[in-house]
Amino acid sequence: MIYHVINRGVGRQQLFFQDGDYEAFERVIAETLEKRPMRILSYCLMPNHWHFVLWPEKEGDLGRFMQRLTVTHVTRWQKNYHCVGFGHAYQGRFKSFPVQADNYFYQVVRYVERNALRANHQGDEPPKGHASFRHSSRNVTRLF
Repeated sequence: MIYHVINRGVGRQQLFFQDGDYEAFERVIAETLEKRPMRILSYCLMPNHWHFVLWPEKEGDLGRFMQRLTVTHVTRWQKNYHCVGFGHAYQGRFKSFPVQADNYFYQVVRYVERNALRANHQGDEPPKGHASFRHSSRNVTRLF
C-alpha cells in the first residue's frame, strides 16, 4: 500500500528557514533510509510542513521510518536553533492516508510535486521549499 504522509510545525511554526535547513532534512532522510529502508516516490518540504508519498515494503515499516526521521530531525533542529526543552517542533504524530487507486496516486504525486511551485511563487522569484522534482529534473535517477 502507498501512503500520502504529512506533518507540520506546531502552531504552524516554520521548520525550514534557509536552504541549509532543507539540505539538513534531506541528509536526515538519507541517514534514515540507511537504517530503515523505504521507497520514497515523491516528497515536498515547505517552510512549515512537508509531504511524502511512501511505499513501505511490509507492515510497520511506515511507522518505524517516520519515527526515526522525525525524532532525528527534531533533535537536530532543536539543537541547531538552541531551543532544546522548549516543547514540540511538530504539531503531533504524522498523518498518513492510503492511496488505493491508480488515478488517485497520480493526483497525489502531482499535488505533492507541485506544492513548492504553487506556494508563494511570483514571477521570477524561486519557489519556496524543496521537492523531489528537483532531483528528477537533473536526471538523477535515485533520490538519495
